[in-house]
Amino acid sequence: MRAVVVHEWGDLDDLKIEDVPSPVPGEGEVLIEVHAAGVNFADLLIVKGEYQHKPAFPFSPGAEAAGIVRALGPGVGGLRVGERVLAFLDHGGYAEEVVARADEVTPIPEVMDFETAATLPVVYATSHLALGHRARLQPGEVLLVHGASGGVGLTAVEVGKAMGATVIASASSAEKLHVALEHGADFVINYAEEDIRQRVLDLTDGADVVYDPVGGDAFTASLRCINPGGRILVIGFASGTVPQIPANHLLVKDASALGFSLTQLRRNEPEAVQDAMQELLGWYASGRLQPLVSSTVPFEDFADAMRLLRDRRSTGKVAIRVQ
Repeated sequence: MRAVVVHEWGDLDDLKIEDVPSPVPGEGEVLIEVHAAGVNFADLLIVKGEYQHKPAFPFSPGAEAAGIVRALGPGVGGLRVGERVLAFLDHGGYAEEVVARADEVTPIPEVMDFETAATLPVVYATSHLALGHRARLQPGEVLLVHGASGGVGLTAVEVGKAMGATVIASASSAEKLHVALEHGADFVINYAEEDIRQRVLDLTDGADVVYDPVGGDAFTASLRCINPGGRILVIGFASGTVPQIPANHLLVKDASALGFSLTQLRRNEPEAVQDAMQELLGWYASGRLQPLVSSTVPFEDFADAMRLLRDRRSTGKVAIRVQ
């Protein structure tokens, strides 16, 4: 089979597609013929050795994929050969075949194409579990989403609306905010031109939950417009600046800063992840979610897909069409 192979830590420009042996599923594992793979920021980090998970060389990047089950390892039940599925992966999605743990593989509806399915697991599960499982977002609460047109931020807009929140979306341009409005945002903030804190307080009494994959100044502004008892979800640091959280602000505001790691939940609470996926697929089937795959590139141009994300030239998600 063909796969993108990492032999040493480096830049994505060093990566090439190579012929490698097909993997064999072990106990509790599934072999999937990959039709599409999702592109995530973690893929950029893992090839440079900057991600929390550092696989042994050689390996392929790719934390999510969709395709067809081709073989079942010993002890696998509930799945069948020939079934269309999506899967969470530690790595390996940028390949024609991949082995996944059976409890992280989910059948997909016939109405869902492989590119959509491949870009669903990481970002939608992150938003669903962060907002529902971690922050306990309630209907009628105000949710402020930063980076609201990006891969993970846009899903928070949709999931927040599905959970009954009033959603304020912040982004850096009118074009990006238009995307957020199309996906359900009630209000928008152009933080290149507007003050986040003042705009939130003009629109509402304040934010009950903040979803922050940006960090930096956005986090600081969030502290200044969070309601008493509010929760700020620390999702990532797309701005490049990791906030140094002043504990006195949390004390005075009676607020909480909550870290969220999908990796930890996948490891420690897999049932919660599967429950989230089932609800998300139900929402998709009923039309409550409209995943945005803004670019789909052929396997041979995988590096272009990664550059779109690296250079912040994409909205929603980017997919690699493998088969």
